[in-house]
Amino acid sequence: MPDLILEIGTEEIPAGFLPPALADMKQRFGEFLKNAALTAGRIETLGTPRRLTLIARDVPARQADREEEIMGPPKSAAFAPDGTPTKAGLGFARAKGIAVEDLGFKETPKGEYVCIRRRVAGKATADLLAEFLPKFILAIPFRKSMRWGAGTLRFARPIHWILALFEGVVIPFDLDGIPSGNHSRGHRFLAPEPFEVADVDGYLRELEGHTVMVDPERRKTAIREGIEAALSKRNLRWLEDADLLDEVTYLVEYPYVVVGQFDEAYLSLPREVLVTAMREHQRYFSVTKPDGSLAPAFVAINNTYKEGLDTFVKGHERVLRARLEDARFFFEEDRKVPLEQRVEELKGVVFHAKLGTSYEKVQRIIRLSEYLAGLVGVPVEPAKHAAYLCKADLVSEMVGEFPSLQGVMGRIYARLAGEPEEVCEAIYEHYLPRFSEDALPKGDIGAIVGMADRMDTLVGCFGNDLIPTGAADPFGLRRAALAIIRIILDRDYTISLSQWVEKAAELLSGKIATPFPTLLAAVREFFAVRFRGFLQADGIAFDTIEAVIARAFDDIADSTRRVRVFHEFRQDPAFASLMLSFKRVVNILEGQVIEEEAVVDPALLKEEPERILYEEVGKIRDRFITLMEQKDYHAALQLISTLKPVVDRFFDEVLVMDPDEALRKNRLTLLTRIQRLFSMFADFSKVSASL
Repeated sequence: MPDLILEIGTEEIPAGFLPPALADMKQRFGEFLKNAALTAGRIETLGTPRRLTLIARDVPARQADREEEIMGPPKSAAFAPDGTPTKAGLGFARAKGIAVEDLGFKETPKGEYVCIRRRVAGKATADLLAEFLPKFILAIPFRKSMRWGAGTLRFARPIHWILALFEGVVIPFDLDGIPSGNHSRGHRFLAPEPFEVADVDGYLRELEGHTVMVDPERRKTAIREGIEAALSKRNLRWLEDADLLDEVTYLVEYPYVVVGQFDEAYLSLPREVLVTAMREHQRYFSVTKPDGSLAPAFVAINNTYKEGLDTFVKGHERVLRARLEDARFFFEEDRKVPLEQRVEELKGVVFHAKLGTSYEKVQRIIRLSEYLAGLVGVPVEPAKHAAYLCKADLVSEMVGEFPSLQGVMGRIYARLAGEPEEVCEAIYEHYLPRFSEDALPKGDIGAIVGMADRMDTLVGCFGNDLIPTGAADPFGLRRAALAIIRIILDRDYTISLSQWVEKAAELLSGKIATPFPTLLAAVREFFAVRFRGFLQADGIAFDTIEAVIARAFDDIADSTRRVRVFHEFRQDPAFASLMLSFKRVVNILEGQVIEEEAVVDPALLKEEPERILYEEVGKIRDRFITLMEQKDYHAALQLISTLKPVVDRFFDEVLVMDPDEALRKNRLTLLTRIQRLFSMFADFSKVSASL
């Protein structure tokens, strides 16, 4: 079967734009095939900075013919009892272009309907592609797009050519004056001339001959192998960096590895500074000696090649020397200013127009850290001191140049100033985790300061209606809430969410406008959404989580214990049976109003099953409450499971809704007592009926 090849040739597209664009192309083309009732042996997307390529192997030349069935009005509306067509029947036949006598009928659950069955010839795939591909190209998503020249077309970068072939024949279309064709182009500098393409295999072969490695995975492998081969000769290693490797893979069309050196004197700079300067400014890989220490060398990935590469090496070394000299200047200048003075400089940095300066934020973080440290038994003074210094490096020269080093430089400068190691580590760790899979703080002080920082931001933003909408989350509030949840669970902190939010709101007095009850409800639900997602990712059912949240979501660590115990119990068939029994309790009490102070009258327990149930509930109640207070939820659920046989017998042998009002009310009160006992753990009415 024939193959399709589409190549969009452009100016250099930013590296970060390419992977999501290629993934989208593959997904949407698969959807097109499915919607068109077509198939493909394989769909793949390839790309370099100058081209986005889609290849689909073994695509049928045309759609299969199909039977089409068009339903019309009910037979009773289309034909009179004597078989004469009505206006409805005649109108339907006329609208579909057939004689009324050719109408058929189909029996449906709603009765017999008029029906047309006809064979529809499949369309040629080339015709479908000619209509689809222009829209397909224009719908490729990019973070930013541009318009060029006098045209109206918008794309990540200007388009220079479009290669579109199916069965070796050009798929004809025009995109804002750019016609599709059968030509591609090679490497911009090493083989820029255009070349004709006949088929997919020829395309891939010709690109290689024109110094283009179009497959990103091949480029990545070539870069990795090239680095290792070049450094092994020097008995050196490279500092592997997956993100940087991905980026440089999409910066070049054909990679050439260059190894350069820098003056050993720069090794006196902190390791993090050297690695960041090489990585962020130059996209260079750092190099280490066999013992793991940094070597005065680097690896660059070139997109062009000359024999000897001496010119490239010297150019890279010259540029890096200037960068490292700047870094050394920043580092030396920063050391002249104590961190405490840096804190004072935060008075001139606005955190947010409605939330004040970064200095004011630090003062709030100090108070919240003191509050949290007291709650969880962490030394208060080190926590307050770490909170005081945690943002000082934001106004340093080094962080101004390399924002990714915030916290890193604070730790370095704190150590140089002789601060306690736990404070130094906390300055760095309070930023952890920075993303969903990132490491968590190892120390309690860093954890406390980080949570205080994030909660201040959350409450401040919610208090000023700066709430995330859709994909937009400029203050990283979703990430902040998830980080707090992860830290709490990692360290098993017992913290009241509502009291913590109240404390943060008090410290923001005068800077937030939202009434506290509204603010608390919004923040609580925001955390609940992250909490649900976090536990669902662990394979816990949504209704299990919801049952617990409905009864207990103020202490996140405690709620998590309840959810996990409940999840474990739900795997036991015996517990599922118990839940069905409890569902009977919930269902019969629905709509019934039983006063809170109502008590069961033993004298009205006329039937043996209700007397036994009353006695069994009385036996376990106090023990159950004690187990709940001790947070021994596993034992509590095991204990309450013992009620199942007597509950079942009660329902089987006792008429709850007895005509005698006193008996009925007494039995409903007994069931309410059981419901309230169960509800101390979770709201089991939230659990799906399909246990």
